[in-house]
Amino acid sequence: MPTKAALAHIPGPPALPLIGHTLKIARDSYGTQQDYIARYGSVYKTNMLGVWRVNLCGADAMEMVLMDKTRIFSSQGGWDALQRIYPGGLLLQDFDHHRANRRIMQAAFRAAAIRDYRVRMTGAMKTLLDTWPDGETFCFYTAIKSLTLRLGGAVFMGLPLDGDLANKVNRAIQDEIRAAIAVIRRPVPFTPMWRGVRGRRFLRETFRTLIPERRAQGGDDFFSQMCLATDENGQGWSEDEILDQFNLLIMAAHDTTATALSVMIAALGAHPAWQDRLAQEVANLSDGPLDEDALGKMVQTNLVFREALRLVPPVPFIPRLAVKDFHWKGFDIPAGTSITLNPGVTMLSAEHFSNPTEFDPERFAPGRNEDQSHKFAWSPFGGGAHKCIGMHFSSMQVKLFVATLLRDHRVQLAGKAPEWQRMPIPKPKGGLPVILTKA
Repeated sequence: MPTKAALAHIPGPPALPLIGHTLKIARDSYGTQQDYIARYGSVYKTNMLGVWRVNLCGADAMEMVLMDKTRIFSSQGGWDALQRIYPGGLLLQDFDHHRANRRIMQAAFRAAAIRDYRVRMTGAMKTLLDTWPDGETFCFYTAIKSLTLRLGGAVFMGLPLDGDLANKVNRAIQDEIRAAIAVIRRPVPFTPMWRGVRGRRFLRETFRTLIPERRAQGGDDFFSQMCLATDENGQGWSEDEILDQFNLLIMAAHDTTATALSVMIAALGAHPAWQDRLAQEVANLSDGPLDEDALGKMVQTNLVFREALRLVPPVPFIPRLAVKDFHWKGFDIPAGTSITLNPGVTMLSAEHFSNPTEFDPERFAPGRNEDQSHKFAWSPFGGGAHKCIGMHFSSMQVKLFVATLLRDHRVQLAGKAPEWQRMPIPKPKGGLPVILTKA
């Protein structure tokens, strides 16, 4: 890891002893970066938790790093903070190893499997939404986190929506997520990391016992598909590889969808005309099944989904580790340097989007297509070899939720539109209190 002296030629703000810029960035990550870009340019250094990082800002930098044509940038090294809880997942693999495992994972995302997931998810989502209160204020963010966890149990694991095992699995997943973003990185008793390590152990022990059965009998849940998945050469995963890949996958699917839906509901509550448009779009689907054809007609919903991901992307910053020396924008950057990309701030840049802080889904409509100003102007799913493998699944899940909710209900904000905590995982400050009413 390069020292401060090795990065002396990179501009950046003065750093406090020990904590560096950590507190300032944690308090206002977007505002701080926008300030630093204005002062130092699109390449500058900061110190986070004792580590000097070089920030490469803008769409050009994302294209260079994420496409990574000369294999300079390690995702595994960038996401090293996740190693204790999520080792062995696709996100923490690089180059040939990553490509081989991604090919196996893609078998679990094939079209036939996605159709099975959709059928399983449709009924489960209606059952869960029927438990939400009518005419009473409740915390949407808490409710959607619970819903996506329980959907994960049903769709990803083949578990019942309720029951002792499902509840234990959900608690273990939440403990892992808290551990992944905890400041204390060692499993000191009763800390989030300690609980996360215990949760990881429980999940591995629980699902290891299911692998022989799922391999023998199959199933239309995601875990069963992963147990059976192979690449074009018939190569599948060992038990440990299945457990490692699955563990990271359920975390990623849960948190990203909960964030996106929270942003969408906040926007629909604040912009009732758009809620009316989406409700009419859902009404036009009639009472038929929410199949691929029906979801494909939800064009307005897709515009709102894309705008929500632009305004509050679930992964606003992307870390990498340079494994070779490289040159960018006039700067020589040595091997071993931690790199940070900024898709969140880039998607709020006037360089690519008109009135970038305003909610305007039609910016993605034909004729405007503001997201096409650059290949990485709109990049909430990343790009290159590590582009989110579940992006189409996520879109399906969001459309199913919107269609199920707006067939029978409308949503109102129980207060003003929320502000957003951007790091470490975006969420609405105050939890997004809402009221559901019958349509």
